[in-house]
Amino acid sequence: MPRSASSAVDKALDLIEAVARADRPLRLGELAQAVGLHRATAYRVLVDLVARGWVQRAGEHYLPGSVALQVSRAAATRSLAALCRPVLEGLAEHTGMMVNLQVLEADRSRVIDVVRPARLEMISDLRDEALPVHRFAGPLALVAQLDEQARAPYLAVAQAAGHPLDGSGGLLADLARVRDTGFAVEHGRNDKVIGSMSRAVVAPGGSPLCAVTLVGPDAEFAEPRLSELERALTDAAATLAAVLIAPAEPVRPAIRDTAAVRSATSEGNSR
Repeated sequence: MPRSASSAVDKALDLIEAVARADRPLRLGELAQAVGLHRATAYRVLVDLVARGWVQRAGEHYLPGSVALQVSRAAATRSLAALCRPVLEGLAEHTGMMVNLQVLEADRSRVIDVVRPARLEMISDLRDEALPVHRFAGPLALVAQLDEQARAPYLAVAQAAGHPLDGSGGLLADLARVRDTGFAVEHGRNDKVIGSMSRAVVAPGGSPLCAVTLVGPDAEFAEPRLSELERALTDAAATLAAVLIAPAEPVRPAIRDTAAVRSATSEGNSR
């Protein structure tokens, strides 16, 4: 049975822990029940946690925020994958391509979820693999959004592998192109058989939240199919942005939440 929080700190920590440990984004009622709080009380605390970045609200669901991501990346990525899964499935169905979701780690990106159509079962899905920036479109899309200092660990991995940084074919030129176009494309280069295209979802402050990547036969990443894939990927990234970023804006309480707050307030005043 969930214990009753005895202080404001207890309530906040109980909710943060409940959000972080969940294997999917939870609704207000589910969180309140999990920690033994009234809905109105849980809602008030969650509003503060969202404002501080510990929790992120996505529609009617709550998931770990940017601060929690730094503290518990594993929990946050599981929840992020669950929230993004419908978009990945829709993109895979629309394009016939394998689709994956990636997030940045210390010096690489990690694949946290994959949707692979039956026709591409022969292609490794790289789930849970850490990918270097000089070989894959996903980390290239993410690192392109970082400033020079933040890019350093990722560039160091490329340098250690002997990949050039300077010149027209160097990694810095690739990053500049991705920053300008919004697309990272691996076509006819590192793997002559498999191609990929990725686009980052970027927070209002400019930091990359995740990247959605299309993977398939290299020959299918050429015109005229390339333009079609770009449009589909742009739409998917925009949908993810709406899910992950828009909830960060101030949210007016829903009618049922407002009623709950009033009820809790009246109950408290009557004691």
